[in-house]
Amino acid sequence: MRRGNSACVRRCPAVQAERLCPNAVFLPPDFPRYRAVSRQVREIFRRHTDLIEPLSLDEGYLDVTKNKTGLPTATQVARAIRKQIRAELQLTGLRGGRTEQISRQDCVGLEKPNGLFVIQPEEVDAFLLPLPVGRLPGVGKVTEEKLKGFDVQTIADLRRLDLPVLESRFGRYGVRLYELARGIDESDVVPDRPTQSISTEDTFERDVPLTETEPMIRRLAELTWAASRKETRIARTVVLKLKTAEFKILTRSHTPSSPPSSCEELTAIALSLRERVVLGPQQRFRLVGVGVSNFLDPEDISAQPALFA
Repeated sequence: MRRGNSACVRRCPAVQAERLCPNAVFLPPDFPRYRAVSRQVREIFRRHTDLIEPLSLDEGYLDVTKNKTGLPTATQVARAIRKQIRAELQLTGLRGGRTEQISRQDCVGLEKPNGLFVIQPEEVDAFLLPLPVGRLPGVGKVTEEKLKGFDVQTIADLRRLDLPVLESRFGRYGVRLYELARGIDESDVVPDRPTQSISTEDTFERDVPLTETEPMIRRLAELTWAASRKETRIARTVVLKLKTAEFKILTRSHTPSSPPSSCEELTAIALSLRERVVLGPQQRFRLVGVGVSNFLDPEDISAQPALFA
């Protein structure tokens, strides 16, 4: 997208950007190209470590405690990776470094677009405490609103709550909140973490009524089906995602008696889920997505025929 007025579109969704900058030129996404470049970036990662946990096409975690290049610090590894990406792919890259006690996600989003952000052990409290509690991994809008009900706005506020209090209000996740507020995150980087879900989504060029979403749903179902065929495990649940013009996200899901066995079946289920969205003909939507989840190994399915009969 070329920006005639960069200030008005830098942090806007495409539809809003178009409204604010009617002369802007929008270029369609090229996902095959994105995936190809993502693979190239990952090959650069592998020069330094095999402990790579992908999150998306352009994001992932790396454990460089014992790296292949023998560099003494994670900061030096990050600089080397960033330099190689720039030289070989002509791309900028954001890197975040942490101690073992800092949440993996806390460094994400800092020092963009081509920065390096490192948190040393003695800097943990100064970095964490002023942050809004919503920056903690796993704290979504619902949990954030619950915490606000207890006058918790920042991580400093959260740290003032004792462990028994958090456990009584949030169960097992209360322990996680207690640790994250103190910068403790001992989760490992898992290279081969089993797939939990596969989905594709796209934003319309203009907000549309629900009745006009069928072509997009069919196209996204085909993409999702093609991606799911690369998995040895089988997805049981089909998910339809919609975002309204007011940015409210709706999801509908269905787990049939037997997993979808074809693209046509997946598409039919996704379209049927659309019928469960009842917001009136005047409602407009800006985004649609189709996904599959609830993966099981083939032997687990065959071993439980009563569940899928």
